[in-house]
Amino acid sequence: MVTIQKLAKDIGIPAQALLERLLGMGFQLDNIESVLTQEQETKARTEVDPATLTEQRVNRKIIRRRRREDIPREEVQVQPEKKTLEDEVKASQERKKQALSEQKKIDPKKAAEDLFKKKEEIPQEEKSVKPQEEVPAPEVVSVLEKEKAKDFKPVSKVKRSQKVQEIKASEVRLEDFKRKVKVFFPRERKVVNIRTPKKTQITTPKATKRVIKVDESMTVGQLASELKVKTSDLITKLMKQGMMLTVNDPLDFDTISLIASEYGHEVQNIAFKEEEVIKKVEDKAEELQPRPPVVTIMGHVDHGKTTLLDVVRQSHVAQGEAGGITQHIGAYQVEIKGKKITFIDTPGHAAFAAMRSRGAQVTDIVVLVVAADDGIMPQTKEARAHAKAAGVPIIVAINKIDKPGAKIENIKKQLTELELVPEEWGGTTLVALVSAVKKQGIQELLEMILLQAEMLELKSNPDKKAEGVVLESRLDPKKGSIVTLLIYGGTLRASDYVVAGNCFGKIRSMKSDAGKTLKVAPPSTPVEILGLSGSPEAGEEFHAVEDASKAKELIDYRIQKEKEESLKKGTRKALEDLLSQKAQGEAKELRLIIKADVRGSLEALTQSIEKLEAENVKVEIIQSMVGGINENDVHLAMASNAMIIGFHVRPEGQARRLAEEKGVLIKTYRIIYEVLDDIKGFMEGLLEPAYEEEFIGRAEVRNVFNVSKVGTIAGCHVTEGMIKRGSKIRLLRENVIIHEGKLQNLKRFKDDAREVQSGYECGMNIENFNDIKVGDIIEAFDLKEVKVALKPIKEKIPAESS
Repeated sequence: MVTIQKLAKDIGIPAQALLERLLGMGFQLDNIESVLTQEQETKARTEVDPATLTEQRVNRKIIRRRRREDIPREEVQVQPEKKTLEDEVKASQERKKQALSEQKKIDPKKAAEDLFKKKEEIPQEEKSVKPQEEVPAPEVVSVLEKEKAKDFKPVSKVKRSQKVQEIKASEVRLEDFKRKVKVFFPRERKVVNIRTPKKTQITTPKATKRVIKVDESMTVGQLASELKVKTSDLITKLMKQGMMLTVNDPLDFDTISLIASEYGHEVQNIAFKEEEVIKKVEDKAEELQPRPPVVTIMGHVDHGKTTLLDVVRQSHVAQGEAGGITQHIGAYQVEIKGKKITFIDTPGHAAFAAMRSRGAQVTDIVVLVVAADDGIMPQTKEARAHAKAAGVPIIVAINKIDKPGAKIENIKKQLTELELVPEEWGGTTLVALVSAVKKQGIQELLEMILLQAEMLELKSNPDKKAEGVVLESRLDPKKGSIVTLLIYGGTLRASDYVVAGNCFGKIRSMKSDAGKTLKVAPPSTPVEILGLSGSPEAGEEFHAVEDASKAKELIDYRIQKEKEESLKKGTRKALEDLLSQKAQGEAKELRLIIKADVRGSLEALTQSIEKLEAENVKVEIIQSMVGGINENDVHLAMASNAMIIGFHVRPEGQARRLAEEKGVLIKTYRIIYEVLDDIKGFMEGLLEPAYEEEFIGRAEVRNVFNVSKVGTIAGCHVTEGMIKRGSKIRLLRENVIIHEGKLQNLKRFKDDAREVQSGYECGMNIENFNDIKVGDIIEAFDLKEVKVALKPIKEKIPAESS
C-alpha cells in the first residue's frame, strides 16, 4: 500500500497532477497523502500515462505565459489536435515581433497617455500579473519627465516569484520541467540509525603476555611501557609508596616485582648470574686441613720491614728498591722447623695506604714493625687501624734495638696508647725485640708467629677449585701479563682456567716466589702466573673455573657493567664540573697520562695525585695504565694537551722521538716523592701571577699649565717618598680616585728627571689625561709580582680524629 505522493515519485509526475487524474477516474481520495489499495495502485500504473500528463502541464504553462504577454483570450485556445511545443513557441515569437513593430509606429506622447488610461481601466488583480515588458519605453519616460506628469506613478517592482523571462525556442525542453519538478518534490531522506558509541572494554592479556623480563634493573619509563600504563600514573603510585622518582630513575628487582604484582604481572630475572660460573662450595668440617699462616709485615717508612724480611728469607730485596723503600707488594714463603709461613711485605709510605689495606684483608697475622729510635709514627697508627678493621692479631716487632738512641720502654708505653699492651705489662700483645742488621731476635719472632698460628687453628679445604686474591700484576713486553696470586682456599693447578676481575685465561706458567716452576699450589701459597688476558686490579678476587665458555660470558658481562658504571660516573662528573665552573669561574687544568710498571704502584700514584687537586687548579688523569710509554700514549697526549708521567717505566725509542718532535713532555720517576713534588710545581706554574701594589711616593698639585701640543702640565711638590719617571700613578681629588694611568713626563725645571725626591718641586704630565686641578694629589706606585700558592679544597681535608 502506497500513498499518492509516493506513487507520483515512482511514475515521475507531480503528485497534484496524479491526484486530479485519479479523481477523474472516479477514485474517492482526499489529498496526496491518501493511501491507495493494491487494486487502485495497479489500475493507476496501467492507465495513467506520464507523458500525457506532462504534455498537459506544459500546455497549461504556455497558456499562462500567453496571458502574461497580453494576448486576447479568444486567441488562446487549446486545440484538440496535438501540436509540438516548438511550433507554439515560434508562433508566440512572431506575435511578439508584430506587436513591437506596431509599437514603434505609435507616437510616444500619445502612447504614454493611452497607457495610463489603460492602467486605470485594468482591475487591481490583473495589474499584479502584468509582465515586466509593460514598462514604458525610454522615449516615453523622457517625455513624461519633461512634462512632469503629476499623475505618473512608476511601475512597482515585480516579486521574484512573478518575474517572467524571455524563453527561446532552443531552450525549452521537457527535461527542464522534469528537473524542476524533482527539485520541488525531493525524495524522502533515508533515516540513519545513530547508535550510541560503546565504551572501551578493558581486557586482560593472556598469562604468557603478563611476564616482564628484567635484567637486574629497569627505569620507571620502561616499567610503565611493559605494564601498559601511563608513566604519570606509575610515578603517582610510586610517590604514594614513598618513592620520589622520575621517569629515568632505575628500579631494583624487588621494587619491580612489588609493583608488577599489583598490576597482575609476573617478573622474571634474566640477569647474568655469576653463581652459575663461580660456584662457591661450603666446606665441611671433615674436609678441612691445616694450612700455613699468612703474615703481613707493616709499619712506617724506613723502620726496617723489608730488611727484617730479608733476614728471614735470606735475600737482599731492600738493596734493589728505589730510594731504599718498598713500592710493591711482595709475597714470600719460608720454611721454619718443617712448618711453612707466608710473608707479605707492604710499602710503608702514605701513598700505599690502599695496598696496605689489601694486605691486612688477606692476612692471618700482622707483624707491626716499630723502630726503637723513632717510635710510633702516623703510618704505624694507620697500619694498626687496618689490622684492627680486618680483625687479625698483631705481633709487635721493635726493630733497631742495637742503635744507641733506642727507647724500648718508651715505645711500649706508646703501644699502650694504641691498645697494644705487652704481655709483660699484663696485656695480650706479643712483643719481640729484634735487630735486622745484627740478626738478633729473629728466631724468637718466628716462634711467636708459629705459636699465634697454632692458637688460630688455621684450616682450609684443598680439594676444590682454587680461590684467592690478586696481590700484584704487571705487563712484561715479552711475557705479557704477569700476575701475583695468593691462594687462600683450594688448590691451583697449572692447567686451570682463571677468572680475575675483568681478565680471563688459561695458566701457561706458574712459579713460586723463588722462581721454581710449580704444577700445583696448595692454600696459603703465593704464586706468579702467566696467561691472563690482561692485568687485573690489585685486590681483585680470582677463581679457577671449569667451563671456559661460561667464564668468557662472565668476563663479557663484567666488562659491559663496568662500561655502564663508567658512563654514569662520567656523566655525573661532567655535570659536577660544569656546576663548579659556573660557581667558581673557569679553573686551570693539568692533564696527565700515567704509566707505571705494576698495578699497585699505579693505583697508589693515582690516588696521591688526586689528593693534590685544589680550587684554582685541578688535575685530570686522562689515562692510567700498566706498561711502558709507547707511541699511542704520545698521540693521546697530543690530542688532549697532556703530559706523560712514567713511574718505573721508560719511553720507547720511537715514542721518545715523536714526543720531542711534537713537543710532548715526558717525565719519568723512580721515587713517588719526586712525582708529587714536580706535579705540585706544574700546578702552581699554571696559575696566573698575582701582583701586589708597592707605594713609591706622593705629590701635591700647586699649579696647572696648559701647553699646546703637550697638554696639561701639573706643577707639583713631592710631599712623601719620591716620584719616578714611567711609574704608575693615581690621581686623587678629595680622597676620591679620579684617574689611574701612567706618568708620561717628569721634569725638574726644564730638564728631564729620572726621579724627584721628597721636598722638591717638579712638573708632571699624565698620559692621555688633562683634567688636573690645583689641590689634587698624585700617588706613584709599582705592581710587584707575587707567587700564587695552591688553594686546597676544604671539603677534601679530612677532619682530625679526637
